Formats: sequence, C-alpha cells, structure tokens
Amino acid sequence: MKAIVITKPGGPEVLQLQEVDDPQLKDDEVLIHVHATALNRADTVQREGSYPVPKGASPYPGLECSGTIESVGKNVSKWKIGDQVCALLAGGGYAEKVAVPEGQVLPVPTGVSLTDAASFPEVACTVWSTIFMTSRLSKGETLLIHGGSSGIGTFAIQIAKYIGARVFVTAGSEEKLDFCKEIGADVGINYKTEDFVARVKEETGGQGVDVILDCMGASYYQRNLDSLNFDGRLFIIGFQGGLSTEADLRPLVGKRLTVQSASLRMRSPENKAAVVAAVEKNIWPAIAEGKIKPLIYRSFPLSEAGEAHRLIESGQHIGKILLVP
Repeated sequence: MKAIVITKPGGPEVLQLQEVDDPQLKDDEVLIHVHATALNRADTVQREGSYPVPKGASPYPGLECSGTIESVGKNVSKWKIGDQVCALLAGGGYAEKVAVPEGQVLPVPTGVSLTDAASFPEVACTVWSTIFMTSRLSKGETLLIHGGSSGIGTFAIQIAKYIGARVFVTAGSEEKLDFCKEIGADVGINYKTEDFVARVKEETGGQGVDVILDCMGASYYQRNLDSLNFDGRLFIIGFQGGLSTEADLRPLVGKRLTVQSASLRMRSPENKAAVVAAVEKNIWPAIAEGKIKPLIYRSFPLSEAGEAHRLIESGQHIGKILLVP
C-alpha cells in the first residue's frame, strides 16, 4: 500500500508518499480501506519528532479515518467486511489501509458522507472525554474554548450548545469569530486585540466561566485560572503556548478550582473503546438530527500531505482539513 512516511524529523517537506507493507491484522482488529483521513495538530508535532508513537502503533501519522472494512480478525463480532465506518486511531491514517481495534470503530453517522465522516472521530472523542466525561460540563454552565475556529473548537461549540451551555470562544480574527458565532458561540473574543480575562469577567458579571478547554498551556495558565468561576474546571489538551510557567496558585484554593489534562492517543484500547462507546451514544444522535455538522475547510490528495501541514500550521483554516488517498 501507499502511506505518508516521516522520512526524518522536520518541516512539511519530510512527508513523503511511499510504498510500504500492508498492516498486520490482529485477532481483535479490523482492516479499513481508507477513504479519507483528517489532520490534527498532533500530526505536526509527530512530524517534528516531539510526539513519540505509542508502543505497537503504526509509525505513520493520522489519528482518524473513514473507509470500508476490508477484513476482520477472528475475534471481531461487531463489524463485517463491507461496512462503511470511521475510526479513532493511534496512528496510520495517512495511508491506504489501517488496522484498528474493533472498539475504536464507529458507524458513519446518519446523513454524513463517507468522506466527511473522517472529520469526526478524533474531535468527538477528544471533546466528549474532556469537557463532558471529565469536566462534567452541564446545561446552564459556561464554557470558554480557546482556538474556537479549529477542528476541535468548532466541534466543541456545536456539542456544548446542543447540551445547553453558554459558549465563549477566543480566535485571532473577526472572520473566525463571526464563523464561530454562526455555528452557535455566544461570545467571541479576539485574543489579538482584547484581554480575554477582562471580557469573560464583563460578560459573566465578574464571576468567570465554569469550564475552559485550553490548547495553549503555559502562556494562558494564569489567565485561565483568573477566568474561572468558583468550582471551575480547566482542561488542558495542548501546549501551543509552551510547557512551563510560574503561576500564582492562590486562585486554585480560593475558588476551589480543578486543573485537568489528558492525551487521547496514549490511552489504552480499553479506555478508548469506552470513550468511543460514549461518543456513539451521546453525540451520534445529535449528528443524525443535524445539530452537529461536519465543518470541512479543505481537502488534499494524500500525496500533498506536506501542503496540508503547511495550511494547518498557518492557522488560516476554520474547521477540519482532510486528506484523501
């Protein structure tokens, strides 16, 4: 099969389409003929050599895909050859075929094309496992999403509004903020021209938000603590603003705050299967109702993975970027 190989750590130019061996199928896995895969920031970090591949995972990038099941392991009971599916991967989406444990496979949501279905697994599992399963965002609470126009951000806006939360987002342009508002965000904050702490306090009568989904890490840590309400929860899923910082910890005590963080990729197959099952139960019906839509910015041929990486690193996109073998 053909796959995108990271020939050495570096920039987008190190991504090369090459002939490689087909995946070896385990007894509890299905082999998917990939129809489409989607980009995630983690792919660029892996390309740079800063995100080690989990033990036993494919060396090729790609954390989600859609496609058709080509074969099944002898212990697989839920899926059969010919099923059209999408899947959460530990790696290997940037290829023509990928093997994945059956518990990480989802049916293509009703009303969604096979191509667009590739945009859902990673964002859906990330958002549900963080702000819902762990931070327990509930109806009537307030959520602040940093990077509101990203793939995760645009998905989080839609599901948070679906469950009845009030949604704040930060983004770096008025165009991005307008888009976020079109899909449901209540308050848009341009982080280049506004202090998001001050705006959050202004919009909440001085209280702050209940939950923050943060992709920045160190550079936003203190300001995130200052933006939270009593009993607030900060969930960190990325470190685009750095790995280390000094912070005043008194807000943690004074406001009974909780700081949480997790990686989806490094979880066990059993843990991922539990997340996937929860996503199918809680999110797939909302997609079928049309309350959550796939938001695709652009698609590239698999051979142009480098160009797709340049786009995601530019930050100019809104929503998801796809690769199609």
